Amino acid sequence: MKILVTGTAGFIGSHLALRLLERGDEVIGIDNLSDYYDVNLKKARLARFSDHPQYTHLTVDLADRAAIDAAFARYRPKRVINLAAQAGVRYAAENPHIYVSTNVTGFLHIIEGCRHHDVEHLVFASTSSVYGANTRMPFSEHQPAEHPLTLYAASKKANEMMAHSYAHLYGLPCTGLRFFTVYGPWGRPDMALFLFTRAILAGEPIKVFNHGHHRRSFTYIDDIVEGVIRTLDAVPEGNPGWNGKAPDPASSLAPYRIFNIGNEKPVALLRYIDVLEQCLGRKAQMEMLPLQAGDVPDTEADMSSLTSAVGYCPQVSVEEGVANFVRWYRDYYRVPDQT
Repeated sequence: MKILVTGTAGFIGSHLALRLLERGDEVIGIDNLSDYYDVNLKKARLARFSDHPQYTHLTVDLADRAAIDAAFARYRPKRVINLAAQAGVRYAAENPHIYVSTNVTGFLHIIEGCRHHDVEHLVFASTSSVYGANTRMPFSEHQPAEHPLTLYAASKKANEMMAHSYAHLYGLPCTGLRFFTVYGPWGRPDMALFLFTRAILAGEPIKVFNHGHHRRSFTYIDDIVEGVIRTLDAVPEGNPGWNGKAPDPASSLAPYRIFNIGNEKPVALLRYIDVLEQCLGRKAQMEMLPLQAGDVPDTEADMSSLTSAVGYCPQVSVEEGVANFVRWYRDYYRVPDQT
């Protein structure tokens, strides 16, 4: 089918576009190639599939309403996956306006396009950061998420609420996915695995916040892509607004769903670093630092809802996933293996 995917030069979006093309879908890709991080890396991701006969690329900013309207009118996608966003929890403290422009206004343009062009299903990226001040583990979609700790998280919570209103008012099927920590080849340079690898290979210290006491639901990119595609293929219908006993924040009469997507087996940060050290054949110099403002000590994903709905089950261990990333990193940056 014809699928519009935003953020196709991004980490998750590029992997997803490639998989959709491999299974025979036509992909309309949107990405503004922002300079938030290395544009050459984004172009290299795109180069893996940009010449595919079923791929069309549009260098467009989500905040450009006219351009987004024109893309929907011209290509008339049947389904939409919105992954494009201004990412980064900490970047928002210095650049708040871009989060509203891209993540809120841009999302409005996408959801309006879906509304006016008979899109069958909108799947959009949210984040585990919406759980914010919640300390109940594992994080479940059935728990309230009303206290985000960063503007990034607040912008993604706004997406969830906007999507629900459109599902309710216009019958637009919408599914939001709360991504937990995603890693793997072609990842983002501002993420821990990338930063750690670069520093260790350069003989520089790595910054380990919260004195290494973090636990994260690290999830390999291939597992994430599998979950997104399974979700895309399962169009939501209206469902009961009650779970039998009490109001359920994850349920609604509208054709709307929210799912966690991650790994239900969290890994300690120090174990993550240990695996990386083994793959690199080098020890890390660790600079132990306190918890950063807006960060949370632990994340743990309750995956029962997504597993029940689409059979999602992550397959890749952290040992295998980190090794795959290190091989890719050495190849892409031409770093010889001296172990």
